[in-house]
Amino acid sequence: MTRPSQTRRVFLFLQGPHGPFYDGLARMLRATGATVWRVGFNAGDRAFWRHRASYIPYRGALSDWPDQIDGLLDAHQITDIVLYGDTRPVHAAAVRAAQARGLTVHVFEEGYMRPYWVTYERGGSNGNSRLMEMTIAEMQSALALSDMEAPLPPAHWGDMRQHVFYGALYHWFVMFRNGGYRNFRPHRDLPVTREFQLYLQRLLLMPVHALDRYLATRRIRNGGFPYHLALLQLEHDSSFQMHSPFSTMTEFLEQVIGGFAKGAPRHHHLVIKAHPLEDGRVPARDATRRLARDFGIADRVHYVRGGKLAQLLNDARSAVTVNSTAGQQVLWRGIPIKVFGRAVYAKPEFVSSQPLRDFFAGATRPDNRAYKDYRRFLLETSQVPGGFYSRRGRRQLLRHVVDMMLSPEDPYDALKSGTAAPRQHLRAVT
Repeated sequence: MTRPSQTRRVFLFLQGPHGPFYDGLARMLRATGATVWRVGFNAGDRAFWRHRASYIPYRGALSDWPDQIDGLLDAHQITDIVLYGDTRPVHAAAVRAAQARGLTVHVFEEGYMRPYWVTYERGGSNGNSRLMEMTIAEMQSALALSDMEAPLPPAHWGDMRQHVFYGALYHWFVMFRNGGYRNFRPHRDLPVTREFQLYLQRLLLMPVHALDRYLATRRIRNGGFPYHLALLQLEHDSSFQMHSPFSTMTEFLEQVIGGFAKGAPRHHHLVIKAHPLEDGRVPARDATRRLARDFGIADRVHYVRGGKLAQLLNDARSAVTVNSTAGQQVLWRGIPIKVFGRAVYAKPEFVSSQPLRDFFAGATRPDNRAYKDYRRFLLETSQVPGGFYSRRGRRQLLRHVVDMMLSPEDPYDALKSGTAAPRQHLRAVT
């Protein structure tokens, strides 16, 4: 299919990250001569979109959306759609409609190399990413055209406070200003009022949680025992729900704690590391304590609330996860890892295929050279420096991603053909 010229590009934005990123991206795309439209499904979408003339409120039922998106694509002569994550129902339907017409689908996600990078891909992300089908040999071949030195992974989340703040503000609008969107239903099962309460609670309790995390981390680091890490995720996150064999985080915990009890040496400990954005909607801490007691290892299992992973990783013997992007930090350090779900980094060269019991008894080490090539490939393609939530992060992201969106090639093909632009990764948001 021949791509339209730059002046004929017509972008349709669907739901995006909480906050003003979409609005800034749209302004820059308009500056290139493109036309931009935005479909809003609730008052939170509306609140962060300043260009009122281009806003299209969707007030219908979810069941009517597939027919409505067909009409919107045709009526506005859309050439590109833009979305954040590709699995929520409204996005999945839009992707199918766009692909049936040969349109370009731009997908944003949290960075596979977070926190200093954002993921930008075409067609799909996570388990639907093109990375799932790529081999390390193919990546190494493409890297022959690049001599970039990959930077060290940062040790902290770049814009956590802003992320939580915009999440709380978004849900406030949905809870108190949503009268014009009577048919809106969130893509998660939790009521919007509860979502808002959890975000607000998270903001207010940050100092308390930080102290709890500090004390737990100090006990582990000063304990003098070998330990393994279990990296938890948000149970409602699309990567966990759509690309894993588990329906709840408790199922994962039961398998991990049981495997550790059966296979790990008796002087080894297990550290359960919560996701940095865990807000208490899932009783992971209580489940950890209960399961540890049931398997008779309560004195060898520790739970840590969110926070910096690097402090715990440096001395860890191994790590297990469903498909968390934190697995990238594990592999960068050459630490063995076992993955249960579909993940873009789950390559046979550096992810263990051992049964869980054997993994805890003596994990095989990853091929660190292969992983470094994989990491370089991502940083030259789909990982864009910057962030969605802080002002400085958005500025850094927009410097790169608009040209990537306008390119006739997706990031992976651009590297293979030698047209990918160099990036200053080390000038990252703090």
